Amino acid sequence: MSERLDWPGLMRAGLRGLGLRPTEFWALTPAELSLMLGREAAKPPLTRSRLSELARKWPDLPPSGGGAKSPEDENER
Repeated sequence: MSERLDWPGLMRAGLRGLGLRPTEFWALTPAELSLMLGREAAKPPLTRSRLSELARKWPDLPPSGGGAKSPEDENER
C-alpha cells in the first residue's frame, strides 16, 4: 500500500465534522468515509497548467467604455 491514511484527520472529520459516534466511525471502510466526506465527487485542485490553459482560452480584456478601472490603471498616469 503506497498511500498512507491520515487517521487523526479522518477521525476529526468523521467524529467532529460528520458527528459520527466512535462505533459508527470504526464500522466504516475508508471508501465509505471518503464518500460521506464528499471526496469522490470533489473536483481535483486547479493546476498551474490548467490555469494557463484557461487564461489562454479566456484572456482578461481591458474594460471597454466606462468600466471600472483597476489600481494598475491608476498607477499608469
